Amino acid sequence: MLDPVLLRSFVTVVDTGNFTRAAEYLHLTQSTVSQHMIRLEDSLDCRLLDRTQRHVLPTEEGGRLLGYARSILRLAEEARESVAAAQASASLRLGAPEDFMGSTLMPTLAAVQAAYPLLRVEVEGGLSHELLRRYREGELDLLLVKQWEVDADCHAQWPEPLCWIAARGSPPPAPDTAVPLVAFPAGALYRQEMTAMLEACGKPWHVRFSSPSLPSLTAAVAAGMGISLLPAACVAPGHRVLTAEEGYAAPGGLRLALYARSRLSDAGHALLRALTAYCELRAGAVTPPAA
Repeated sequence: MLDPVLLRSFVTVVDTGNFTRAAEYLHLTQSTVSQHMIRLEDSLDCRLLDRTQRHVLPTEEGGRLLGYARSILRLAEEARESVAAAQASASLRLGAPEDFMGSTLMPTLAAVQAAYPLLRVEVEGGLSHELLRRYREGELDLLLVKQWEVDADCHAQWPEPLCWIAARGSPPPAPDTAVPLVAFPAGALYRQEMTAMLEACGKPWHVRFSSPSLPSLTAAVAAGMGISLLPAACVAPGHRVLTAEEGYAAPGGLRLALYARSRLSDAGHALLRALTAYCELRAGAVTPPAA
């Protein structure tokens, strides 16, 4: 077996023509380079260098080895780069709420992928409790999730304002009728809070439209199918915000929490930093809109 370390010393001595300059280039001592050459010559049982000249030259055998040595070192470097590229191209699994699935988060992901061109980001949307379960079971590397109380291993957290919304121009639901709701499926965080608040106020309710898709919910509200409790960031021109004076005070205390595995690749840490910066900007920009 030809040791690439010994071959590198051999090639460098030939290229520099001097043991001292070769040692400086390799950041080794001259005696170490000399030992490398002795070991390589012993393994091949021949002289590889003519040391009688002021400028060290390869012998006939050394000249024959030189081309092979360069090829071996080039292949070793290609193998190292290939492994490094494979690590950089490994996928990262990100879980995020439905309202992050559109255009808002895409520039952040695109910026990270520009720095790591072979990186593959797999984004999984869903309800908060489902995403958190998948993260706990090891299915996700990073997680953005909405929680009333964040867990102890949360990497960072930000306030997530909520508000009651109705179709623009529509009055609030009449007090003597069941409140028509536009809601996520049973078990969803917003739905649980919405129904709990109405029941605490003694207001009857019924779900008029249900969907796991946030765009579907916001469109249903704008179409006048009912009211809903959703993130303030989702309020669109076709909506109006119901007020506390109308009996629909916005709850506080919801948090947007970011979780990450303790062992991430360089690309993973870059994505974590980018998500942190994105959430900080989002938290500063999103405030409950006026009615």
